[in-house]
Amino acid sequence: MPNYHISKHPSGGFQYKKEGARKAAGITRTQKESEHEAKKILAHSGGGEVRIHGLDGKIRDSDTVKPGNDPNPPKDTVH
Repeated sequence: MPNYHISKHPSGGFQYKKEGARKAAGITRTQKESEHEAKKILAHSGGGEVRIHGLDGKIRDSDTVKPGNDPNPPKDTVH
């Protein structure tokens, strides 16, 4: 089950990158657009986690895309 990370792209905008990849899968204008694209990819490839990084680089939110297994289902009330 792959994971995708959403973070600020060095040249501007936001990137969504598969965990362990050297290059971004895509670059968008907004963080919300990158999150949407990563979730769309995961929904069609068996699910996984989308990890959203703040501007400081730290993970500030995580969301499970079905049919992935949410590691903390009772605590994940954001999505």
